[in-house]
Amino acid sequence: MSSKPFSSVWVREPRKSAAPGRTREEIVAAAVELLDQEGLGGLSMRKLGAKLDAGATSLYWYVAHKDELLELAYDEVWAEMTVPDPDEVGWRDATSVLAYSMREVILRHPWSGDLIGRLPALGPHAMRVADRMRRMFKAAGFKGFDVDFAGSTLTAYVFGMTIPEIAWNATMGDRDYDADEMRATVRKAAAAHPEMLESIDMDVYDDPDAIRALCFDFGLVSLLDGLERRLAP
Repeated sequence: MSSKPFSSVWVREPRKSAAPGRTREEIVAAAVELLDQEGLGGLSMRKLGAKLDAGATSLYWYVAHKDELLELAYDEVWAEMTVPDPDEVGWRDATSVLAYSMREVILRHPWSGDLIGRLPALGPHAMRVADRMRRMFKAAGFKGFDVDFAGSTLTAYVFGMTIPEIAWNATMGDRDYDADEMRATVRKAAAAHPEMLESIDMDVYDDPDAIRALCFDFGLVSLLDGLERRLAP
């Protein structure tokens, strides 16, 4: 039985511009802008062609299909992430900055959350982040497979905290809920669970974004503490 060949836009040389003034970079920038405005469902070769005043057919000179276009756009997300040099700031600070930056960038481009794990992150910007992340954990003292395991743990945490936040923002974030009414609803649902009721009247719950930021910070510090503990003799 033959296996399906692996393909990626990054494993072949990009074609040169098919029209004066038209570049792949221009097409990718327009695709990112369209994705930010309308999400994955709003991106099509036809819409992108119209945005660029070009026919959809002409775009296939640069990409074989829509997934290749998404690969190119996805890599632009990684380009926006801040990745400090661990030799200059230390591995913990470098890792923290990357984690916060990764969360902010994914929230800024919520469509990218749907591509994590679905498309390969093989572009030059994603490779730069992955390479620098390996340097961070090597600087910490991890060796062998543990370097990659530590990196996977960090990204799994960031993705796991951020993707549900994107889903909430997409379905609930634009609705103007009354905070008191929401607390009353939660209080009723949690009536049989007194431990949960303790936190319902906290003033900070008036600002869900603040709670999510505090929760992310708590989890990240705990994760880094745990990784550091593994390095202890």
